[in-house]
Amino acid sequence: MSKPTLTLDELETQNLLFEHETPLQVLRWTFEQFGDDVAMACSFEDLALLHMVHQLHPHTEIIFLDTGGHFPETLEFASRIEREWDLNLTRTSPSPEAKDWPCGTERCCELRKVEPLARAVKGKAAWITSVKRVDAPTRAAMKILSWDEKFALVKVNPLATWTDDDVAYYLKSNALEEHPLWAQGYASIGCAAVTTKPAVDGDRRSGRWLGADKEECGLHEA
Repeated sequence: MSKPTLTLDELETQNLLFEHETPLQVLRWTFEQFGDDVAMACSFEDLALLHMVHQLHPHTEIIFLDTGGHFPETLEFASRIEREWDLNLTRTSPSPEAKDWPCGTERCCELRKVEPLARAVKGKAAWITSVKRVDAPTRAAMKILSWDEKFALVKVNPLATWTDDDVAYYLKSNALEEHPLWAQGYASIGCAAVTTKPAVDGDRRSGRWLGADKEECGLHEA
């Protein structure tokens, strides 16, 4: 198994320092530390962070997990941003086994998200995500920087301390678009078959896996 270029103690020390830094400062450190050996997992709902990454390190590999179940709006938006920003985009696809586990079934996310991402980041030193602590109770203790045992690399969450208002302000300040489904009332967007508009006011992820005993897809679980 790969080992971090920093010790776990050094990662934790740096993580604590990042509690008082901006996402841009976190990203600058990440690219100084790991250079091109970094990938960002992007759903194209996270355009604020993608914009930061693209401004600082435009040739960063951007990984879009194409589950085979995305809303048409998500696919169209991703393709347009890829073209207009000239992104270094990698689209993953599920293995043939996934056809037996459609969206909403027990192994769906494992085969359509976790396993494809593991393949895509294999050998990388770090991956960047857009998770925020305010997204869900399961993410409330999310570190900005940590060693990801599941994928055997450093995990960087530059937006961990941000709120939805912070993201909205960044998008407006930089004249960036929102995901087209946000205007329709969606607040957290996954696969079309298992995503609705929020079922609970103030709980942006309450429209994900509605009716299922599930809060995470497995990418951000230990």
